[in-house]
Amino acid sequence: MSWNPTQNPECPISEANSIETLIIPRARDIGGFDVRRALPSPDRQMVGPFIFFDQMGPAEFIDDRGIDVRPHPHIGLGTVTYLYDGEFEHRDSLGTHQMIYPGEVNWMTAGKGVTHSERTSVETRAGRNKLFGIQTWIALPADREDMEPDFEHHKEAALPVITDTGIKARLILGNAFGEVSPVTMQSEAFYLDVVLEAGKAFPLPDNHEDRGVYVTEGCVEVAGDVFEAGRMMVFRPGDRISLKAGSRGARLMALGGATMNEKRYIWWNFVSSSKDRIEQAKEDWKAGDWENGPFRLPPGDDEEFVPITPELDRTRPKD
Repeated sequence: MSWNPTQNPECPISEANSIETLIIPRARDIGGFDVRRALPSPDRQMVGPFIFFDQMGPAEFIDDRGIDVRPHPHIGLGTVTYLYDGEFEHRDSLGTHQMIYPGEVNWMTAGKGVTHSERTSVETRAGRNKLFGIQTWIALPADREDMEPDFEHHKEAALPVITDTGIKARLILGNAFGEVSPVTMQSEAFYLDVVLEAGKAFPLPDNHEDRGVYVTEGCVEVAGDVFEAGRMMVFRPGDRISLKAGSRGARLMALGGATMNEKRYIWWNFVSSSKDRIEQAKEDWKAGDWENGPFRLPPGDDEEFVPITPELDRTRPKD
């Protein structure tokens, strides 16, 4: 579609104090592979319903190596996997077996409980391979935290694309600029993959309460300040926001939506409005009753799983 649904090509001018929070991601190891984690952070737990945000790569693997995220559980959230480069092989306890490639979206709603694994496929390991992408979690509304788990996969061609000269924005989730993603959402949100040529300006959608941007490549300028790749900016609600790409251009993820009405707790892979619910999920996973308990292992990947270690077990849910 054409870039500007309002037919007004001018971008708003951002004020110098429009940025409410600046987040510098922390490095985390997810089993021999480092990620940059922007959410949750000490200064900000969520942006709209987004409660977790990891940048994976860019990385290159040789000698048949790749990613091996063993089966692990989730409750109370939806996971969003979106790749720029490489591939993942997804399996879950619903029986899903799905490859994901750049520009596509995997959306798994954990609800009352689901288990999944993510690995580099055998075919891809046969040669040198790369990986670069983003994985996020979206907290479910309190009245849907215990919904039945579900999984959706959408090809690149199914996602709306908003374009103008030097600007390309793919709508992954939710709604923005008059477009709606086909992904089934449980709350108000938007999530955009935006590519800008040098000097091009991009206005954030103004119909969402919470809005943030994570720069993955190049740099952007906001009200005269320059932010390099690997920075997340969260903006004041209600302000009209515009970003301008630097001399090398930029790629960014724009995200946000309505804030949650209830506090959210997060522990390991569990998110809930109830600490007791997290404690129950913890005990259920430790019990390992794959036949009669609430968690199952993914068919085709049920020989191993990620255990709760004694060190992890001593920690408490964070809010």
